[in-house]
Amino acid sequence: MGEQAGERLRLRGTFDEAAERYHRARPSYPERLFDDVERLAGLSSGSSLLEIGCGTGKATLPLARRGHDIVALELGRRLAEQASRNLAGLPNVTVVHASFDDWEHERGGFDLVFAATAWHWLDPDGKHRRAWGLLRPGGHLAFWSAVHVFPDHGDPFFREIQPVYDAIGHGLPADATWPRPGELPETTTEIEASGLFDEVRVRHYDWEVRYDADSYIELLRTFSGHMVMTQRQQDHLYDEIRARLADRPDRQLRRHWGAALHVARSKPRIEQGTDVGG
Repeated sequence: MGEQAGERLRLRGTFDEAAERYHRARPSYPERLFDDVERLAGLSSGSSLLEIGCGTGKATLPLARRGHDIVALELGRRLAEQASRNLAGLPNVTVVHASFDDWEHERGGFDLVFAATAWHWLDPDGKHRRAWGLLRPGGHLAFWSAVHVFPDHGDPFFREIQPVYDAIGHGLPADATWPRPGELPETTTEIEASGLFDEVRVRHYDWEVRYDADSYIELLRTFSGHMVMTQRQQDHLYDEIRARLADRPDRQLRRHWGAALHVARSKPRIEQGTDVGG
C-alpha cells in the first residue's frame, strides 16, 4: 500500500470515533439537491439504491422518505450503529456494516449507486468499475461532497483565523484555494476516462449555516484534520475561536457550504465485456 493510500485510510477511519457528534454537527444537504438526483437519474418511487459510506444517514434519510429502497454501506462500526438508530422504523432501508471494496453482491441490479461526502475516500483505481458493476444497464452513479466555499461577501472569520492554524502547524498548503460558490472542482473528465459512464451532468449548490462557538467547534471535531491534532493544538485553536466570536455582537459566524453533484449514466455491458469485479 502506498503512503498516500495509507494516509487516506488512516484519516477515513477517524470518523468512526465521532459517530454521535457527526450526526449532530454535520450539515444537512439541500432538498433541491435530492430533487436533481431523482430527476437526473430517472428515479421513481421504489427505485433500488446503493449508498456508499452512509455515515450516520444524512443523505439516506431524505431519499428513503421519498420512497426509494436503499442498501446503505458503512465501513465504521459505530457509524453503522448510529445510522441504524437514526433510520429505525424505515422498512425500505438496510444498513450494512461493510466496506464498499469488500462487500459481496450479485452484479447489477441497482438503479443508482451514490455517495454523499464519501466518494473521495475510495480507492481511485477501482471505484468507477466497482460502482458500474453493481448497476443495472442504464443505471446511474451519483456523488457529491459538502465542502467550504467562500462567497465574495462571506464571513472574513476564516481568513482571519488562518494565522492560528499556522501557529499550531496546521496551516493551509501553499497551493490551497478559496473556491467561491459554483467553483468547486468537477471530475467529468475522470468519470469519462473510466470508459464506463457517459452523459455526465454536474450541478452546483451552496447554502449558509450560522454557528456559535460551541456548535462550530462541535463541527470541527468531526473533521479528520482536526481530530488528529494534539490536545494542546486543539485547545489553543478552540480557545481562539471562542475568544474571537465572543467579541462579535451576535457571537456567531457564517459558514457557506457548497456541493458539486455529479450524475453519470452507466454504459451498456455489451460495450464493456463481462469482466467486472464485485
